[in-house]
Amino acid sequence: MEIFARKTLRLKDYDYSQNGAYFITICTQNRYPYLAVGADRCVRPNMGYEIIERWLKEIPGHFEYTEIDKYSIMPEHIHFILRIDRPSGRGGHIGPPLQKMLQWFKTMTTNEYTKAVKNGLVQPYNKRLWQRGYYEHIIRNDEDYIECMKYIEENPIKHSLDT
Repeated sequence: MEIFARKTLRLKDYDYSQNGAYFITICTQNRYPYLAVGADRCVRPNMGYEIIERWLKEIPGHFEYTEIDKYSIMPEHIHFILRIDRPSGRGGHIGPPLQKMLQWFKTMTTNEYTKAVKNGLVQPYNKRLWQRGYYEHIIRNDEDYIECMKYIEENPIKHSLDT
């Protein structure tokens, strides 16, 4: 019997705790639209949207030297740019890697969303709120950064045209 081995999307030997900007996409399980409602879902956020937005804004408060530059919360996924900018002069792993930050974010949002489900405030999810893993792109230069910002800004407009 063959066992499926998950392919990693991460760069081998890349230190994801180093300074830089990262374009992140996280999807809901089975891309179900938990984070907005209605035919014009992109412009009508629900409490699920508010939970995600609140914890996204908490990342810089929980992880030193991080900031969220831009974000877009769609019905079934989120995009954001996370910047790590630690003071220079420190060697080695000087902070948690990106993976730990995103794991914390997914845990916190899932916990609060679950409480909201139990209180009848949001729709229940099936087994998991988030898909396993996430997509990340290391932003390498100013042009790449501008393209990522543009994508985040235009994605809700494009998405509303698709629905």
